[in-house]
Amino acid sequence: MSLMKQSILVLGASGFIGRKVVAGLAGTDWATPILGVRRAPASGNDGFDRRIVEATGVESVQAAMQGVTGVVNCVAGDADTIVRATKALFEAARRTTPAPRVVHLSTMSVYGSAVGLVDETAQLLGDLGPYSAAKVAAEAEAAAYPHAVIFRPGCVFGPGSEQWTIRMARLLLAHRLGDLGSAGDGYCNLTRVGDVVLAILRALEDPRLDGRVFNLSTPEPPTWNQFLIKFGTALRAVPVRRLSGRRLRIETKLLAPPLKIAEILARICKLDARLVPPPIPPSLLRLMEQEIRLDTRRAEADLGLRRTPIDTTLDEAARWFLDARSP
Repeated sequence: MSLMKQSILVLGASGFIGRKVVAGLAGTDWATPILGVRRAPASGNDGFDRRIVEATGVESVQAAMQGVTGVVNCVAGDADTIVRATKALFEAARRTTPAPRVVHLSTMSVYGSAVGLVDETAQLLGDLGPYSAAKVAAEAEAAAYPHAVIFRPGCVFGPGSEQWTIRMARLLLAHRLGDLGSAGDGYCNLTRVGDVVLAILRALEDPRLDGRVFNLSTPEPPTWNQFLIKFGTALRAVPVRRLSGRRLRIETKLLAPPLKIAEILARICKLDARLVPPPIPPSLLRLMEQEIRLDTRRAEADLGLRRTPIDTTLDEAARWFLDARSP
């Protein structure tokens, strides 16, 4: 006699991590994913149940929660959207009977400008701008709900990652990033997306994890210089050159603002994003200088996570990127 599968609502199911979570849930023998999306797809016959959700509306989220035992919060957006959507999620969860378990995806940026080895008990500074502060406010909502599990991943990397795979690959192939000297001596808290999905699945399965918070990252992170050189080599963007401080200042102070405007206009006009060179914002270089390392021992002990080797992660992403750009 087979057990009935749990229905798990994935909010932000059309995003990078959301899509991976849906696939991970679909591959289990105990869960059925329900996709929480802003609008129905124009086409698609994948057999998944989709529920239209306005993530910042309590009633809309509560309606989408009907009949589910768990929720995974992968909603992205600007600072205001992040806070409003998280408030709506946990208010809807409190109104729902029985109360669902909620896996809330946060970020390492809640630690702000902290340096050194940082575990889950560290103060949440949230001092790296509006996004960082919004994620701290969102965590406060999650922490007040008794059936929530919070994950704080580093840079979520892998096939399909617009920010950390595609953008980095394009910059490396254009030789606009490389060995940054002292500007790249900070730690790259790389987090393979498959490991994030595995952690989420384990949190949904184990009610003993309610109320817990976990850092997610590779246990021995490379420096950003090491990451850029290794990833550039895997992409065959060789030689990976040393970039001067003057070159980096030109990129971040002179080129980044107009390129960002062009990127936004391309998105509005629905143009191919590959037509616009990606900007290198000052915030990226600040991150690459920050000497913060996420302490992941709690996740390893309580979730039984064993991280994928960094070289395997980089090779996998490089192969995917090169295959995707081939005619």
